[in-house]
This record gives sequence, structure tokens and C-alpha cells, in this order.
Amino acid sequence: MKIIILGAGQVGTSVANNLASEANDITVVDQDEELLREMADRLDLRTIQGHAAHPEVLRRAGGEDAEMILAVTNSDETNMVACQVAYTLFHTPTKIARVREPGFTRHPELFGNDALPIDVLISPEQVVTDYIMRLVDNPGALQVLEFANDRVRLVAVKAYYGGPLVGHELCRLYEHMPGIDARVAAIYRKGQAIQPEGDTIIEADDEVFFVAATEHIRAVTSELRKLEKPFKRLIFAGGGNIGVRLARALEDRYQVKLIERDKARAQHIAEDLTRTIVLHGDVADENLLLEENIEATDVFCAVTNDDEANILSAMLAKKLGARKVMALINRHAYVDMVQSGPIDIAISPQQATIGSLLRHVRRGDVEMVHSLRHGAAEAIEAVAHGDRSSSKLVGRAIGEIDLPKGTSIGAIVRGEEVIIAHHDTVVESEDHVILFLMDKRRIAEVERLFQVGITFL
Repeated sequence: MKIIILGAGQVGTSVANNLASEANDITVVDQDEELLREMADRLDLRTIQGHAAHPEVLRRAGGEDAEMILAVTNSDETNMVACQVAYTLFHTPTKIARVREPGFTRHPELFGNDALPIDVLISPEQVVTDYIMRLVDNPGALQVLEFANDRVRLVAVKAYYGGPLVGHELCRLYEHMPGIDARVAAIYRKGQAIQPEGDTIIEADDEVFFVAATEHIRAVTSELRKLEKPFKRLIFAGGGNIGVRLARALEDRYQVKLIERDKARAQHIAEDLTRTIVLHGDVADENLLLEENIEATDVFCAVTNDDEANILSAMLAKKLGARKVMALINRHAYVDMVQSGPIDIAISPQQATIGSLLRHVRRGDVEMVHSLRHGAAEAIEAVAHGDRSSSKLVGRAIGEIDLPKGTSIGAIVRGEEVIIAHHDTVVESEDHVILFLMDKRRIAEVERLFQVGITFL
């Protein structure tokens, strides 16, 4: 696919990293020559220096035959105008824009071919907000990913000493939970992927990804680790877009405090929110945290625009007794380093956002994509079409399907019914199939599974 990425910032770079390795024709546009040079040295792509919304710049970038424009500069207005130019001059089929300002996104009537011709709006701040909210609502989970309008979830948990399943074969999972169906999609042990089989023994500290109907998530989690009590008291460090969105969404169900360094901003937030206690101060101020009973706090989540402030404040909160600490971290190199230490969950905005972009790049009828393990793995929801003579999936039992190595089918959603996949489960046309790929390099093979041909006999 020929794709033009407008903006070589964190989101643009993350997308380019993911797509350049998949035989896509990528061109990146930015005004920063040094950023472009660094990207061109690392990745197989073209770069164009210039203003992302300028017609001539888009033409030089290949706008006349581009299949997709991905506008992810730091300016909402530039992104929107770039999509307008691409539509008017080049009739670009797919136009995706990063739009952060709620004043725009609250008015969907602004977007469409008769207004601003944008096919897909991406708000990284809202994606990250939703991601953190799922973690707050699911104590004990490292990741919580939704599929099929949240009828199915893929959850990652760390197996702890004392968990009922730890030290036992995986097949025992089903014996422990009569009436509850689930499937372990992947296991990561000391950073290495393990293909789960019935005789695989779960060890303490394994990172286990399992698929289950949303209402069964808590029961399955209890098999791998001691269930945590629901969270009640939350502190968000940072009053930016993410911090305020989180507080507004959660203040009716939790006791929420928010710390903001800028006094005028803190005053404005306090007037905007109804139940959240807004504190003016430094997120890494030990005295402030102690005064606010950090030792009785269930979740301390640092979401400022400064990685170092997020890391240090989360580490301090953990040291002072916070039950669980999370930190928003933009720099890829920091994520693994800090999560293996005192910080319970390191949240990468790029990792959370990339899936919503990849969904539109993947070939086939793809409903959802989640990028995992820093882009090395993926979870996909795709729709099967055709019949046994025209599809490699439809009319076949899971055990018959020639899945790429390291790929597993976790669940099928058929209408309103959630079916956890077993070897004798037969795929039907229009089923939503949820797959886990341990190795994203196999994505082309997975895409071919969902192609419909004249015949495969």
C-alpha cells in the first residue's frame, strides 16, 4: 500500500516503524530535516521536507497515487487541511487525521465529504484514556483489550505464586472453572514467547494473555493470581487532556484527586469537574503526597507531558505506599526498563494508538487491531467471508486450519454469541474471528487466510 505519513513526531515515527517493515511504500513529510534524516537512516522509506498541508509538498510526496494519507502532525488544523487538500486535488481514497481538540471531535457533522473530508479521526489522548480506564476497572491486569463491541476481551496478567493454576498444566484451567470458557492465547516467560499447549505448565511471573467473554474475565484472572479488591481511591498526576478526561470519566464511580502544577490551570480544572479534588502542586512533592494519604491510595497514575516527571513521581508514590502505580511514557527505551522495577504498569501512548491506525492498513475485513509487545505481536479481529470452496477458514474446524506458526485463534463472535475457540470449533461465514500473532512478521500469511477466491480446492 502506498501511504503518506504527515508528521515525523512520536506517533508518525511509531506508525512508520510498524508499516515500513511490511512491504508498504511509505513517504514521510515533516518540516524538521534532522528528524527526517534520522528516520531515513533507520527505515526503508522516502522523506520530503515541507509543510504537510501544502499542495505542492503533497504532490512531491506522491499524493496523486497515494492510497492513504495519515495526518499526524502536532497541529489539528494542519491535519484537517491536509486531508481537505488530498481529497480535493488527488481524490485520496483513505484520509486519517489526528485531531486532539475536543471542540472539534464533539461535532461529528464537521467531518465528511461535504464538509471536512476525513474518513477516520484519531485522538491518541482518548485512546490512552480508554486504555487506562480499562486498567482501573480490572485490578490485577497488565493489559485489557476489547473486541466485538466489548463482548470479548484479551487480558494480560502476571501469574503469581499461590495462584490456583501456577505449577499446573494449562488443561487444568477448564477443570477449575466448570461453565466458564476461556483460552490462553500466548505466554511470555522472561520475555520469550511460548506457544501454549494443553500440557504447558504455568510458572510464577509468566505473562499470560487469555481470551474470554467480558463477563468471565474476573473468574479467569482468579485462576492465575490472587484477585485484587476493586480500586476506590485514585490520584492522577497531571492536569493535561488525559488527566482531565480520566477524572471526568471516573469521578462518579471513584474517589478521584488530580494534581496540577500550573495554578491557573488547576483553578480552571476545579471549576470544570464536579467531584474531583484538584490539588495545586508538584506531582513529585513528597510532602504533598503524604498529606493526601498516598499510603491509602489504590492507584497513582502519572500522565504529565514529561516522561521523567511521570517516572519519578510514580516511583515515589510506590515507595510511599500506593497500592498500584502507572506512568505514561513516550520514550520507547524507558518502557521495559521501568516496568520491571517499582512501576507496575508503563503506558506507551504510541503502542495504545497504533492499533487504531493499523486496522485501516490491514488487508481484508478487519474490525480491530491491537499492537502488543512493542509492535512484535498483534491481536486482530477480522471477519470471515465466503464458503468452504472459496475460503481457507469458512466451513473448517480450527484444527483443520493451517495457521501460521505462533498464531492462534482465541474466540469467534457469531452475532451476539461468544464462542471460545477449540480444535473442533467450525468457522462460519460472517464470523468475527479473534486471533493472536506472536510474530507480527506473519501478518501477510494471516491476511491471506481471510481472502476469498474463486476456489481453494
